[in-house]
Amino acid sequence: MSAAQDTAGGEAQPWGEVTPDAARRLLLAAVEAFAERGYHATTTRDIAGRAGMSPAALYIHYKTKEELLHRISRIGHEKAVDILRTAARAEGGPAERLAEAVSSFVRWHAGGRTTARVVQYELDSLGPDARAEITTLRRQVDAEVRGIIEEGVRTGEFDVPDVRGTTRAVLSLCVDVARWFTIDGDRTPEEVGALYADLVLRMVGADRTGTVQR
Repeated sequence: MSAAQDTAGGEAQPWGEVTPDAARRLLLAAVEAFAERGYHATTTRDIAGRAGMSPAALYIHYKTKEELLHRISRIGHEKAVDILRTAARAEGGPAERLAEAVSSFVRWHAGGRTTARVVQYELDSLGPDARAEITTLRRQVDAEVRGIIEEGVRTGEFDVPDVRGTTRAVLSLCVDVARWFTIDGDRTPEEVGALYADLVLRMVGADRTGTVQR
């Protein structure tokens, strides 16, 4: 499946904000190339060719290959923050909101796995300034999940001796889905999301009754 066809829990990947159309086509082509070949093995000629454009046309919209990666990474991480923030601020107790956060985050990584692989695994290819911006967004991702877990500990719903370490483990589980998930597998993104939500609630010692649909 190409990046253009990736979906996340039934939602199209967040490229609609990218204009004009040529700039969006180049981003999608870059996602496919980076996911397939890796950032360093991909050339601007590769990206332009996938987009059906000349190499010279690419530089009208993006000065460097790194600028493409930075734009992809920023959009992807902003989407991740939005997914988790929406779940964290939803109605219900900590267990319900943690289940929704994990389920929706996993669906995004499974349904949009091509994009998610680039967003999550090419961070070290960015220069210092761009990496610092993305690191700030990643801290926001961490804070949304950690906040739910901390609340569950305060209310006595969760039994978590190490909140920071548990938060890191939860996010690692979700992110890794992009590495192994395949559309030809025996589970849908929704099924994997429900499974992982249940696993995470077990991790934090929550009462899972009514929080995860089976």
